Amino acid sequence: MAQVGREAAEPAVVTDPLTRKASPRGVEPFEITAGVPPVRGKRPKPRRSLLRDATLRRKLLQKAHAAPNLLPGPRVRIQEVETKPPSIPYRETITANAEGHHRHKKQTGGAGQFGEVYLRIAPREQGSGFEFVDETVGGCIPNQFIPSIEKGVRQVLEEGAIAGYPMDDVRVAVYDGKSHPVDSKDIAFATAGKKAFIEAVLKAKPAILEPIVKVRITAPDHNMGDLAGDLSSRRGRVLGTDADSSGRIVIEGEVPQAELENYESRLKSITGGEGHYQIEFSHYARVPGNVQKDLAANFTVEDVES
Repeated sequence: MAQVGREAAEPAVVTDPLTRKASPRGVEPFEITAGVPPVRGKRPKPRRSLLRDATLRRKLLQKAHAAPNLLPGPRVRIQEVETKPPSIPYRETITANAEGHHRHKKQTGGAGQFGEVYLRIAPREQGSGFEFVDETVGGCIPNQFIPSIEKGVRQVLEEGAIAGYPMDDVRVAVYDGKSHPVDSKDIAFATAGKKAFIEAVLKAKPAILEPIVKVRITAPDHNMGDLAGDLSSRRGRVLGTDADSSGRIVIEGEVPQAELENYESRLKSITGGEGHYQIEFSHYARVPGNVQKDLAANFTVEDVES
């Protein structure tokens, strides 16, 4: 341990801030935060230590700028960080009209649960959003339960029906149902609405949509063939090219966002580090059947919580 002032000759052992082992003198553990190496012309900002031995604490605070020298070398506390590829904002939708029906009936010894719902669904234009319509007549479903049906439907819109992604651009119309004067409750109609909607979605040729991005690649012109082939292998397509007098070429195209994972390293490999690219969102499009099958694998819909 480096000496601090005259009194530093007194027997004392400073606890290592990383191992935090107790000292022979019984000094309680403390931690010193080493400062950043000083910038020329600037004095390092003093740091306070968490030492509970009053005498040694006083000496250290008097010469706090010497704290980094108390350690044999720079100490860095490393925080483990888990990294993952950026998530792709897939969406679900339907491509055909369909109908769904569910009767929810539950008896547990006391008051039961009962609700029955019939509904129709239809696709809407991309970007037009969700529409919910009450087309019931004659009071077959009391008005106070209509919002509960919509709640069950919206739960599916948030959680997805086939792969766990948000669903959009759907019209839902409730047109019939039944209730019970005692057992009908909000939870019963929320459950019936949710399951009737899921049944209809599975009949309506559901599809998963993926974001398509515009990509602009700038690279040496002799890499044109390799870059176009690589873009094609990622389910992309070249929309146009533009060469300049400096021997560089600009390639504009479209490619699914999911296919651009690790593209930077691939571009660097092809161009020897002389290429770069930019992307911009363009639109949503249906994923191929095999991709949809992989995305939908192992997905299950959760029940409405009572």
